[in-house]
Amino acid sequence: MRLATLTSGGDCPGLNAVIRSIVRTASSEYGSTVVGYQDGWVGLLEDRRVDLYDDEEIDRILLRGGTILGTGRLHPDNFKAGIDRIKENLADAGIDALIPIGGEGTLKGAKFLSDNGIPVVGVPKTIDNDVNGTDYTFGFDTAVSVATDAIDRLHTTAESHDRVMIVEVMGRHVGWIALHAGMAGGAHYTVIPEVPFDINDIVKAMQRRFQMGEKYGIIVVAEGALPKEGTMQVEEGEVDQFGHKTFTGMGQQIANEIKRRVGQDVRTTVLGHIQRGGTPTAYDRVLATRYGATAAMAAHTGQFGTCVALHGEDISVIPLEEAVGKLKTVPLRRYERAQAMFG
Repeated sequence: MRLATLTSGGDCPGLNAVIRSIVRTASSEYGSTVVGYQDGWVGLLEDRRVDLYDDEEIDRILLRGGTILGTGRLHPDNFKAGIDRIKENLADAGIDALIPIGGEGTLKGAKFLSDNGIPVVGVPKTIDNDVNGTDYTFGFDTAVSVATDAIDRLHTTAESHDRVMIVEVMGRHVGWIALHAGMAGGAHYTVIPEVPFDINDIVKAMQRRFQMGEKYGIIVVAEGALPKEGTMQVEEGEVDQFGHKTFTGMGQQIANEIKRRVGQDVRTTVLGHIQRGGTPTAYDRVLATRYGATAAMAAHTGQFGTCVALHGEDISVIPLEEAVGKLKTVPLRRYERAQAMFG
């Protein structure tokens, strides 16, 4: 059997671990070969492929962040218009099954290919942990670890200067990183996209801290958080070609309001792409390896139109439509329990 794989969307710690696992499982368990398409769907459309061998070089990529295949984004209209060319490229390369690795957008593309007769097994990837149907995606643990480390460091400098420190983390539509990093780092307030915030509540929480003799405050803000309607004016960002809103710095906007109302020094740290780079944690390496091995096995047993998923301690395959039907958001009860730690 001849497999192909690609990485699409944003880069993520653990991508190389999946690639390595697919190659080694295909080779050692089935005697199969693997082709990698470069730069995501664009590489598949333009037939930019490289052979991936089960050798020392592939073995060493386990430790590396990013992706050796490169990644990128392709507009959905261009992707759909290229279906015939994609089929031709896969046939020309002798590909029996494709294993795309990516987030919700990539898995939607995988479902489109599957619906058009291409054998596909998807692997969910995103630091946001927002793919439906799986408990966790690889990359999430690394992102939370990076954010938690930053929060830990900001505690000491915030206390030294009697400041409120705001940490803005990734999370366009969901607040999993903000919630977990806020809890792990002992933040005094966490703001997530699923629950519109009231700036008055945040201001009061910080006021209480200083009135009670505390010397500082830490607030974690997901980049996609928004205020309750009518409670705070915000700057509106533009929308890019993929339909993504350009963020205008919600952390800084909240900081400006706190400084104006509380009178304390307020500083903002935007972690941005730091959360996506670097070496994956041990947890993410293991999860990514298990995902890759399961995807390779699913491809060899004909379980197409599926996506690998983690349920408890077990990894299985689920229909692609279950993975892309909706985003996995933070349940309200999880956020309400975390609120006991606020203030």
